Amino acid sequence: MVRTASASAAAGPTLAVVAREAGVSVPTASKVVNGREDVAPETRRRVTEALDRLGYVRRPRFDASKPPRLVDLVVHSLESSWSGAVLHGVEEAAHDAGLDVVVSAALSRTRAGRPQRGWLDKLTVRGSAGVLFNLAELTDSQYAWLAQHRTPFVLIDPAVEPPSDVVSVGAANWQGGVTATEHLLALGHERIAVIAGPRRKMCSSARVAGYRSALAAAGLPQRAEYLRNGGFDESTAHRRMRELLDLPEPPTAVFVCSDAMALGAYRAAVERGLRIPYDISVVGFDDLPESRWTTPALTTVRQPLAEMAATALRLLVRMMDGERPEGTRTELSTRLVERASTAPPRR
Repeated sequence: MVRTASASAAAGPTLAVVAREAGVSVPTASKVVNGREDVAPETRRRVTEALDRLGYVRRPRFDASKPPRLVDLVVHSLESSWSGAVLHGVEEAAHDAGLDVVVSAALSRTRAGRPQRGWLDKLTVRGSAGVLFNLAELTDSQYAWLAQHRTPFVLIDPAVEPPSDVVSVGAANWQGGVTATEHLLALGHERIAVIAGPRRKMCSSARVAGYRSALAAAGLPQRAEYLRNGGFDESTAHRRMRELLDLPEPPTAVFVCSDAMALGAYRAAVERGLRIPYDISVVGFDDLPESRWTTPALTTVRQPLAEMAATALRLLVRMMDGERPEGTRTELSTRLVERASTAPPRR
């Protein structure tokens, strides 16, 4: 028995030996080795441990003697100006690094911004050297898949708080919320409402926290009826703005936590016969092209989307080269862009 084991070890364990060691079938072990996604996390863990324990040598997915040439960018949608700004930043940084980029909207038809089932399998086939996820919310099994296949990845503006060891790039959302609210306070507004995104979204909760902090610093209470949550879309914001305008004491100014939502707030105000900014002031967040095109042009908080994407790509390149960033969270500063949608309240 000992001689047989020594001979097998010298030749390297077969997949059947690995499967027997892990207590799974050979097809299941093959799925793990070949990067298939349809494997339970616990099963994947047992097979991975057996592979490492027995010294099974995986065939590389790409030629390790050549520098990596291909990375994946996974975006929420290919139709939004948000994704256009992210793509622009990645494209420029990838050109400087000599990389090609595959862009996919694997998050667009899923709940909670999670990649479609089977997408990671395609990543293996393409031989991508790394992945950028924009606005993504990955599952535990997807994190495990990426770790098991040693695939470097960076999150751009993650939807929810990622695990502590995951590298991500975002904007200073809390400070942006402070800046937007302080601008309205400086104009003399005291009845300031906020239309936010979903409570569980990391960027939305940070912007609301900044809003609350600015009100507290000014000695003003945060009125519960002035906080309205919804999705990051125009139609929901339209409804929330109508609710605010129906209050016995409606706000004189509204901080809307995205430019797309601000367009919905505009529409609700116009339907009520209100003039922006003379009857009500509006501040957005993002500084997308739409904020300049609308009438009046939208005062908004600029988050540097292209710069965030380029920073994420440069971090990914370092990780592909075997480096590990000193910190896992990088935040780029935001700033207020004053236009024509804010003014002092009417007396």
